[in-house]
Amino acid sequence: MGVNESRAAGSVGAGAGDMRGGREGLDGAAGGVGAVRVTCDGAGDADAVGAVDIAVGSGTAARGTSAAAVGRFAPSPTGRMHLGNVFSSLLAWLSVRSQGGKLVLRIEDLDDRARSGPWDALLMDDLRWLGLDWDEGPYYQTDRIDLYADAVRQLDDMGLVYPCFCTRAELHAASAPHASDGTPVYAGTCRGLTAAEVAARSKARPPALRLKVPPVQGIASSRGPFESDAPESKHSKTELADFGNSMPRELTFGDCSERGVRGGAALQDTADGTRGGAALQGAAGGVRGATASRSAAGGYAGVMHFEDRTYGPQREVLAEECGDFLVRRSDGVYAYQLAVVVDDADMGVNEVVRGCDLLGSTARQMYLQDLLGYAHPSYAHVPLLVAPDGRRLSKRDRDCDMGVLREHFGTPGALLGRLAYVAGLVPSPEPRTADQLVDEFRWSAVCEHRDNIAVEECFFA
Repeated sequence: MGVNESRAAGSVGAGAGDMRGGREGLDGAAGGVGAVRVTCDGAGDADAVGAVDIAVGSGTAARGTSAAAVGRFAPSPTGRMHLGNVFSSLLAWLSVRSQGGKLVLRIEDLDDRARSGPWDALLMDDLRWLGLDWDEGPYYQTDRIDLYADAVRQLDDMGLVYPCFCTRAELHAASAPHASDGTPVYAGTCRGLTAAEVAARSKARPPALRLKVPPVQGIASSRGPFESDAPESKHSKTELADFGNSMPRELTFGDCSERGVRGGAALQDTADGTRGGAALQGAAGGVRGATASRSAAGGYAGVMHFEDRTYGPQREVLAEECGDFLVRRSDGVYAYQLAVVVDDADMGVNEVVRGCDLLGSTARQMYLQDLLGYAHPSYAHVPLLVAPDGRRLSKRDRDCDMGVLREHFGTPGALLGRLAYVAGLVPSPEPRTADQLVDEFRWSAVCEHRDNIAVEECFFA
């Protein structure tokens, strides 16, 4: 099964009574420059909704000059790997190996479905058979619960977390638009509940926990002076919405020298009596990553934009694309968006390589990185392999799973050579091992073939 490792630190209560309102806040080391106020409340009472003040620094001390690629393969073992998983893992592995970097294996097993079979052992066996090795791990998310609890506590201390009692059926029944991953854009139904209302509803069902995002007001209509004016890629998140949220988890890699460090924050009393000026601090006194007020990627609060290595400039207004989003489910399971951000920072992952169905997750993850004081990794989303009719490959349907692929191709080189050819990475389908493909790997080739790839019958010829 491998070595399970936990880097636990702290815990947080699961009950609604642990939610702090108003402007309670950030405890930590003093420091920070250029205080900027970021308000996450809407048109209602600020004390009931909460606000946070964050100071912006240069952030230049966060990144080293000698880049060391650190990547990860982070599957959710709900079934055997299929051809699409192999493709994503191959690109991720080639990216980090071509940079001479390190690969971490993390098993994302928070959901019960990921702990219901022999899939983690089979997954590791298939990776070894393919020649896609790793340098650290495997780590299991179920051994890291205290880290996620500590992160939620930090967000709660900022006044940004609140209990939500909406059911899935209620969310989908609401006449609201849907985010790019298929989930409803949250309308803020539970955002302004009073303490008495929370206590009453908690008797009927346990709440989920949501993270506030800044309101649309004042930020959605025009770009600010810190935002990129580059046009958004034609491969937008809406174009990719049909792929939903069911693909196995991401593969990520990178090229920053520093591991993510959880920042401290300072509370200051401002002239008007509010508490603000919190600075996200990092190693050697540098301000880590970006902040909720103005991100390192550029932009005002709640407007995230970044340059995807494959699909180009991306811009998202969180309040429009997703609304307040979950950091813990009502059953106590920590949400995917929170867990991967905490894990990536703790493990030093600094470049994300994953399927384009997860492009819509990036803005939420960057927002969390900002609030928790983590550096942003770079992002490269890659095309999906789909069936000839456009249907996505599925573990549930056993589409081209590794059992079938190993039997048909016989050797890793035969499978990887054919896959690299179909993806446009090499000029011919002759067998090639993973090591042989390293010298031929170019991100420009991925960009040139960034439309989703239909797996025709001739693939098995």
